[in-house]
Amino acid sequence: MNITPLQKITYGLYVVGTSDKGRPTGCIINTCFQVTSENPIVAISMNKNNYTHDAIISHRRFSLAILAEESDTSLITTFGFQSGRDRNKYDGRDYTWQHDVPILKGKFSGHIVCELLHVADNETHDVFFARVIDTLPDDGTPMTYTYYHQVIKGRAPKNAPTYVEEEKAPATEAPQTTTSTKRYVCEVCGYIHEGELPDDYKCPVCQAPRSCFKEL
Repeated sequence: MNITPLQKITYGLYVVGTSDKGRPTGCIINTCFQVTSENPIVAISMNKNNYTHDAIISHRRFSLAILAEESDTSLITTFGFQSGRDRNKYDGRDYTWQHDVPILKGKFSGHIVCELLHVADNETHDVFFARVIDTLPDDGTPMTYTYYHQVIKGRAPKNAPTYVEEEKAPATEAPQTTTSTKRYVCEVCGYIHEGELPDDYKCPVCQAPRSCFKEL
């Protein structure tokens, strides 16, 4: 099946935060939509392997930080490519507690606080339906998934609903040129760099060192 049309569906980026027995934990998701307008209900999709998935089911409340183009891009690496099982992703982050869930501070498009209503099983993922119990407006420009891929040049984590395994490009005859541009990919966040990498180079998205890059 050609999944190209599925890749044209629009998405955003959100940090989902909840309480893990009093400890803040969270992850990045790209699927959230409003289900009802009166007494608003929203739905989010989350991989069952995510540590945050089980924490939400246990705690029954979560926050959504709507990422903006102006947001700190290191949030994507911390919350999207690391696990809450073995680290506190909120360490070193400025945040507060509201309605017993963590609220990140910084530049966002807004925050939504939700209370879990019910869960719909969808094989590898669950869809959480939740009542909106509070909102915190902000004025950042919402970061679309297209912006994330084309401007930040990131990739989807394996647990994301939109994850597509990268395929190796078929071998082709090299063009007759005297120079070539090397391309490197950050193995932490997927950022692609073109050109030589200085020894002290750091990923502009996640600040990973040069050692985390491999040549394409």
